[in-house]
Amino acid sequence: METTRHFTATTYVVHDGATALHEHTRLGIHLPPGGHVDRDELPHEAALREVREETGLDAELVAAESDVTGPNTRGLPEPAHLLLHDINVHPDGSVGHQHIDHLYFAQVDERAIEPAGNDEATVDEWDWYTPAALRAGEFEPDVVELGCEAIDAVRDAE
Repeated sequence: METTRHFTATTYVVHDGATALHEHTRLGIHLPPGGHVDRDELPHEAALREVREETGLDAELVAAESDVTGPNTRGLPEPAHLLLHDINVHPDGSVGHQHIDHLYFAQVDERAIEPAGNDEATVDEWDWYTPAALRAGEFEPDVVELGCEAIDAVRDAE
């Protein structure tokens, strides 16, 4: 069986020592903004677009860029992590669909979430979580780890 792979971009958005997560109704877990990279879109552009669509916030990535240049070459904002997510796992263990996720950290100037896209989580499904709240909550271990890492990265970049 062939595995279908799609590129995605996810962004842990941080403001004043907390990160925004929404309750993903279908999956039953809390997640940051993210989604598929559109055709002819760069991963960091998708990350910022998804933040705008899902939260209404304008984010600034906290990301290094390669300083390698050439006549036709320039660096792009580098994801904090590049992750592979198994989306559709069959009973026999084979994987039908995967996401190759470019995971970024970003800062925003405010916490007023106003979803701007269609079919997005509602305002009531979003909340801001400090590291203590992440560690005390019932979140997936990777969400706790990455949320805390994002908060630290934004603090260190200020």
